Amino acid sequence: MKLAEALLLRAEYQKKITYLQSRVLSNIKVQENDEPLENPQKLIDETLELTEQLCVLIKRINACNNKATLPNGLTISEAIVERETLLKKQNLLTVITTAAQTKDFRLTRTELKMRTIVSMEELQKQIDALSQRYRILDTEIQSANWITEME
Repeated sequence: MKLAEALLLRAEYQKKITYLQSRVLSNIKVQENDEPLENPQKLIDETLELTEQLCVLIKRINACNNKATLPNGLTISEAIVERETLLKKQNLLTVITTAAQTKDFRLTRTELKMRTIVSMEELQKQIDALSQRYRILDTEIQSANWITEME
């Protein structure tokens, strides 16, 4: 199985576990003299079993991510951490840019006028550079996911 297929399976398991949990909660209480639409214990057992399968799958994915490398020499795990760091930096600068662009609404002339003390042009250049690095790294990770065989 390719790593990308395992990642898709992981997402499927996670969605199914959430759905099963919802079904359990819908069936654990009924009015007197009523029967649940589904057997909650069977649903619980199925959820627990699927959770175990998910655990095994995640361990395999993590082991594969720690071994497989990208062309730049980073393991997939290291690349994922770097990608998330790039995203956090980009989000931080975007929040700063948005706050700096917020108009100052003064009610009277006697209120203090606020001014932006950071270069919006420089912030936007940094955001663009981070976005580009993120896209390149994400593409490398996705490519590696489709060529890497799981053990």
